[in-house]
Order: sequence, then C-alpha cells, then structure tokens
Amino acid sequence: MRAVVSFVFAGWLAVLCQPVEAAPLPGAERGLRMATEVVEYECTTDGVTEKQNVEINVELTMPDDATTGRQMSIGWRGTYVTGSELRAPAGGLSGVKLYAYAALTGIANLTSATGVSEHLSTIAGGEIIPLPTAAVSLKTTASNAGTASVRPAAVNIGPSPTAPVIECEVRNADELTAYTLTVTRDGQSSTSPSPSATPSASATTSGSPKPTRTVTATVTAAVPDDDDDVAPAARDAIETPIGAAATGGGGEAGPDGRMYVLTGLAICLAAGAGLLLRRRLLAR
Repeated sequence: MRAVVSFVFAGWLAVLCQPVEAAPLPGAERGLRMATEVVEYECTTDGVTEKQNVEINVELTMPDDATTGRQMSIGWRGTYVTGSELRAPAGGLSGVKLYAYAALTGIANLTSATGVSEHLSTIAGGEIIPLPTAAVSLKTTASNAGTASVRPAAVNIGPSPTAPVIECEVRNADELTAYTLTVTRDGQSSTSPSPSATPSASATTSGSPKPTRTVTATVTAAVPDDDDDVAPAARDAIETPIGAAATGGGGEAGPDGRMYVLTGLAICLAAGAGLLLRRRLLAR
C-alpha cells in the first residue's frame, strides 16, 4: 500500500513541478543584432608597390529601430587577427583617421554606410596601425522601407575620405555572411499595416434619407357593350382569354352560344302560346 501511495505522490510531483527553462544567454540575444567574422583585406599604400594582406575580426551591430527618412547607425568594431596586422609605410603616419564602410543591398537607393574614427595617434614607419577601441558608427539614411542585406566593406586610412593614404579592399566578400537590416516607414511598426485611404463600404452620406414613394398604376380597358362598335382586331383581342392555346382558336373555338339562347327562347314562347290556347278551349 505504501508503495502505491509513494508512486501516486511522485506522479503528482512530476506533473506540478515542471522543469525551469534556462534564461537566454546575453550573447545569444545580442547575436540577433550583432555579427562578428574575419574579413580578409588587400591593402594598397599610396606610393608603395607592395600590398599587404590584412585580416580583421569585424563586428557589425544592426540598429533595431531603423526608419525611413531618419539617419541610422550601424556599429563597426574591428580587432586584428594576430600576425595579419596593417602596418604604416616607411614615412610613418600623422593626422589620419580610419574610415570604415558597409555594403547594403536589397533596398532601392541604399548602397552603403560610412563611418569615421577619431584621429589616430602618430605612427612610426613599419608600426602596426592601431584600430579604434571605441565602436565606429556607420551612418546612412534610407528613403525606402524594406529589408537590406549588410556586409563589411572597405577600410581606408587617411586625412579625409577623398584623400586616402591606405586603401583596403575586401578579398572574401562572397564568403561573408549577409546580415539583415529591416527598415520600416517612419511612424509605423514593421507589423502594422499601412492605413488605407479607401472609404469604408459601410459609410453613409450625412443628412436625413429621403423616403421612397411607390406608385402603383392600374390600367382598365373599357369594353363597349355593342360588338358592332368594336373593330374586328380589337374584338378578337378582347374575346380571346389570357392563356389561350397558341396552336388552337382559343375563345373563338366551337359553335356560337347565341344560337342556343334564341332556340330556347322560341320554345318557351311556343309553350306559352300553347297553354293560352288550351285555357281558352277549356273555358268554352
């Protein structure tokens, strides 16, 4: 008996005490908007023939509130892969900045985002060019709503974006993961349908509705008593009953009834005259 009670009690505990789900890891939650992968660059230095192969761990952070007509920001952060750093030319660098780019496809008139770092420190020739420790904001503005694919793009070093000293182009662009950026219309959420300007079918005009008047007209055809005053065509139309057979004579079919009436009247007159004559003979 105790074994049965223990078994039932354990079953109730299993039903009531469900396992607690583990809370999502912060990294997994951030991964919805953030991506990091190795980007391979081929860097060309102004006035130097030899090119450098550089690898940078690029981390992109997607905005979660991008809307049309408003500037948005994609976060860019980079760290070198050990042994594949970018080095300054023999003459060194001074007064330069890092310019980072992202390539965007999928939304019309939205092709790139651009960001610039603070001035880099003076760098002697042959030294590693330090990457910004703070995230660089890549700015862009979308005029159309939609979903864009985002990939890391070029990195340049120079005093201005139009006068780069070092230009680094992506070598493995086709191998990079395309990350999603959703842009919604200003003032609307991505799941809310746009309001329709079409008036509702149930809309009614203002004012009191006019009552509907129904007029019923009855047409009665006057039929003269004397058939002689009626044209033959009209008489035929009047005497033919509605619904007469289309293949027969209708109301005109059969003998004339007036003959029977006249015959009966003559018989009655003859009978009456016979009775009067008989009474007179009996009276004599």
